[in-house]
Amino acid sequence: MAATLAFRGVGLTYPSSRGPVEALRELEVELPAGAFVSVLGPSGCGKSTLLKLACGLLRPTVGAVHLDGTPVSGPRREVGIVFQQPTLLPWKTVLDNVMVPARAMGLDDRSHRERAQQLLAMVRLDGFARHYPRELSGGMQQRVGIARGLIHDPSVLLMDEPFAALDAMTRERMMAELQRIWLSTGKTVLFITHSIPEAVFLSDRIVVMSPRPGRVLKLIDVDLPRPRDIATMASSRFVELANLLRREFDAMEQP
Repeated sequence: MAATLAFRGVGLTYPSSRGPVEALRELEVELPAGAFVSVLGPSGCGKSTLLKLACGLLRPTVGAVHLDGTPVSGPRREVGIVFQQPTLLPWKTVLDNVMVPARAMGLDDRSHRERAQQLLAMVRLDGFARHYPRELSGGMQQRVGIARGLIHDPSVLLMDEPFAALDAMTRERMMAELQRIWLSTGKTVLFITHSIPEAVFLSDRIVVMSPRPGRVLKLIDVDLPRPRDIATMASSRFVELANLLRREFDAMEQP
């Protein structure tokens, strides 16, 4: 199942040795259940802070984050996370790496091992369950990370620039893979990225954030038909949306 994730008037101010630092201000964003929403913004605008608020690792200074109408006040089992780096444990097999969150939560081992096998098949790694991370490419390791984020069947999947460390060709393949996985699971996804093409290719909606303190400058609905493929990136509508986003970022850089 998917869930609605909403940021209602969210502001966050960090204490620091030089005084308070306002990271986010009056943030209003809603992710409908099952939507794929990307967040784009300049470095330091609070994108990763947004993710920490969504998973309950941080609490807002003002406002609230709601998951299906319930305030998020700490880590929730309904939320899964995929990090920028796969952070796989090198001494564990691929299957055991996928199982890590389930075991940390004390979930039934047998049924979740079966689910882990199913997820590895879904991310096209069913022949690699007994391999170790060092035996996989970067893209394969990131697919293990996606399977791990889904092992406990979360309603919302948070993804923090998961393809940033990959080469351009692998990123394109992973974009298509992620779309396929998302379409098959129907999860609500909050996706952090610096890549305009990545955001346009994957998203139903794109949130454009301002420099710090991060605010929502624009919400852009992506009306490209699905499923999308690499040819989609050459379509006139894709180019139009990408250019619209580039103009937004160009305007931020104007003095």
